[in-house]
Amino acid sequence: MSKHRFSSKDEMAVEAQIVSKVYKDIQQRYVGFDDPAHGWEHIERVYRLALFVAEQENADAFIVGMAALMHDIGHLSTDKSLHHADLSILMAGELLSAYDVSADTREAILHAIAAHSFSLGIEARTLEAKVVRDADRLDSLGAIGILRWAITGAVRRTGETQTYHPDDPFAEWHTLDDRRYMLDHFFTKLLKLDSTMAIQTGRVLAQERTAFMRAYLDEFRSELEL
Repeated sequence: MSKHRFSSKDEMAVEAQIVSKVYKDIQQRYVGFDDPAHGWEHIERVYRLALFVAEQENADAFIVGMAALMHDIGHLSTDKSLHHADLSILMAGELLSAYDVSADTREAILHAIAAHSFSLGIEARTLEAKVVRDADRLDSLGAIGILRWAITGAVRRTGETQTYHPDDPFAEWHTLDDRRYMLDHFFTKLLKLDSTMAIQTGRVLAQERTAFMRAYLDEFRSELEL
């Protein structure tokens, strides 16, 4: 369970100023960033969604908002030797050092950033980390998720990439390979995300968005079978 902070009005005003400055800082850093699926639009959606979920779940809005704004800044680094989440932690730590944030709050923000990654598999130990992780994963689902899937598949394509397996588009028998067959990503990751949601609000939203994606695949199948 999360240990909630109880801030005075003055502290809340200071926190609001910090969030506003970090928001503008992060937004500026993304200018010219050439990955629409992980750019500022993604950050802003996750930020606003995370705050919505935090309100529903009575989570600490300052920790959630700060972590959501900085969760992916590692993508901006030219250092490709580390996972983007690890880079995000390092960069967020440097950014936080410019502000008067308590050690406990700083640790909570950095943990939420670390735990958001699907591939690293770090356990989300606090409510705030669960909120940020759910919000980030929700942005991979629904209509927005389908758009991001298509963009990412195009960005990462190689000369051998195909949109789907020619004989088994819906992964009924072939070995999944979402680097080679873009549609495989639905089956390797996207359709599994709803089962990874940690909190009730996230689960409800994920189920709704996943249902839309399944309807998309049904339409995809019907068009292929004409």
